[in-house]
Amino acid sequence: MGSAPIPADRRRQIHELLRRKGVVAVAELATLLGVSELTIRRDLDEMSRQGILERTHGGAILNQRVSVEPLYQQKDATHKREKEAIGRAAAALVEDGDTLLINSGSTTLEVIRALKNRTVRIITSNLGAAAIAADGDFECILIGGLYRARSNSLVGALAELSLQQVYGSKAFIGVDGISFRYGLTTPILEEAEIARRMIERTPGPVIVVADHSKIGVVSNFVTVPIEKIHVLVTDTPIEENFRSELEKLGIRIIIAEPNQTT
Repeated sequence: MGSAPIPADRRRQIHELLRRKGVVAVAELATLLGVSELTIRRDLDEMSRQGILERTHGGAILNQRVSVEPLYQQKDATHKREKEAIGRAAAALVEDGDTLLINSGSTTLEVIRALKNRTVRIITSNLGAAAIAADGDFECILIGGLYRARSNSLVGALAELSLQQVYGSKAFIGVDGISFRYGLTTPILEEAEIARRMIERTPGPVIVVADHSKIGVVSNFVTVPIEKIHVLVTDTPIEENFRSELEKLGIRIIIAEPNQTT
């Protein structure tokens, strides 16, 4: 009978499996590697301390890192159908008369597009909202500030000052990464600050809109810890242990079907 792999080799195999699957279970790894579940838990704990993965109750999910912000046009073209579905599902949470704080991003733009003919007020850093508002029914307020072409958004001190004058009944926040351990993150400090300010200025629910590629991703700058959000709207079922951890915090999870229609 062959001996169990040494710790370094075992952890390399765990990492490789995580890279392929995105999520692993303790029991599965113990059987696959021929060691006890206690040994696997110790491995996962150590890999979590190294920032390689994020522990869940029964296993782990891979921590993927995003350090460079993609161009807005690239983001807009990625997972287009999924983002449209998320936008429709998120818009269904809105009531007529709501004042909504919405940050930059291609997914939040789909939320705005789905609200085009609704009687709501949208206060946003997302410059794309202006084109939708041109022939829409909603009231659109751009927060002002410094224009960032890469994200097609408005940021900076003037934008933050504008947000100090308003409160939102709901906030819709797009992210570059969402992690149970690291919270909501983005590669750009100024974008994190605007999203954080919007969350602070919302007494009502904070709704994160994120397609599946953002789950388990960690970037450079923290917007808020995950405890600060109330609803996550995404497009595919979340790994069961991660979902369980979110639900323990009282976070509602909505899965948008890409083929759903309004």
